[in-house]
Order: sequence, then C-alpha cells, then structure tokens
Amino acid sequence: MIRQESIEFLYDLRANNSKEWFDQNRERYQKTRTNFIDVSQAIINSIEAFDEKIAETQLDPKKTMMRINRDIRFSKDKTPYNSHLFTYINEGGKKTPTAGYFFSFDPGQSFYGAGAYKPPTDILNQMRQEIDYNPEEWKELVSSDNLKSRFGEIISTEQLSRPPKGYDKAHPLLDWIKRKDFYVKKSISDEELLDGKIVEKITEDLKATSSLVNFLNRR
Repeated sequence: MIRQESIEFLYDLRANNSKEWFDQNRERYQKTRTNFIDVSQAIINSIEAFDEKIAETQLDPKKTMMRINRDIRFSKDKTPYNSHLFTYINEGGKKTPTAGYFFSFDPGQSFYGAGAYKPPTDILNQMRQEIDYNPEEWKELVSSDNLKSRFGEIISTEQLSRPPKGYDKAHPLLDWIKRKDFYVKKSISDEELLDGKIVEKITEDLKATSSLVNFLNRR
C-alpha cells in the first residue's frame, strides 16, 4: 500500500516545488520513491498472472516509472519537479510505444487505467487497421459489461475531423477509426491508497482491460 508519509511528501512538494526545498527533503523523496517502486512491483507481479506478454518482459519497476525531474526546456512552467509519480507497465518497457497499464500516484487526484495514450502515427495506424479488420470483436470488447462497469466508456483525447487516409466516410466504425488514442482510467482517493488491499483492487480492475490492451498491441 501507499504510506501516509508518501502522500504527505507529494503534497509538500506540490507546495514547495524548488531545488532548495527538494535537496533539504531528499531523504523523504527516497523513501517515497521506494514505497512507490514496491507498490509498482506488486502491481506488475499481479498483472503477470493474467497478461503473458508482461510476464515475458520481466519488467523492472525502476524502469517503468517516470523521472521526478521535469523537462522544462520548452515549458512556460519552470517548476523543476513532477509532484506525482507515474508508472507505465507495457510489453517492452516504458520507452516502447505499445498499449499498457498505468498508475499515477498524485495525492488528491490519483488514477489508474490501461490502453494507448497518444501513440505515434505508425502504431496508431496499426490499431486502426485492427479495428477495421476485426469490427465485431472490437464492438464486443468496447461494450463489455465488465469493462464498462469498472471504468466506463473508452476515452480519447482527440479525433480527426475527417477519415484518415484509406478509410471511407461511410465506414461503420469511422467514429472509432478517427480517434487518436484509446484508453480507460479510474480515479482513486488518498484513503483508498492507504488500504492494505489497494494492489488487489487496482489489478482486479486492470484484469478487465487486458483484452483491450492485447487487441491494441496486435501487429
């Protein structure tokens, strides 16, 4: 489970996002990071039980998490650190642009989920092709009562205004094919993060997304 002191550290970092403060609290950060890595490892272990691709990859949780340092070179926001911790669990590791499972530890606004978020164009086109080739399977997948009862509808950040190249405007699944990503997510409270069964709760929900992840990863 996530520890109370980890939650408190990230709240404090959000309010004091500077190198001077971070250096003074580096020991607290290291303890929070270790806590998050331990929870990530437990989530990976549970996912391996129902997703053989994740099991084959043998992920290192230290290599699935986002860096705490922000890239501020081209950002108007010059705060040096992310005030949340994020892990992305997918076949091949976080630098591989495939669909996967994610957990964002962000006190007051934490969430977890699965799918593909803004994949590169070549990967996105392969996903569109799978939907085109397997329309009935896709429709059954996205209308799954188990998936919808746990996460609701599949989310997309944006979609094309016109059909992508090679697709007719009369395509029966055009609304899906025009989308630029496909994922689900669910909020989780600080109180839930402190629950000793939090990993079990997260991975039981993520199990319902494995068909979505595997479909999106077909090549």
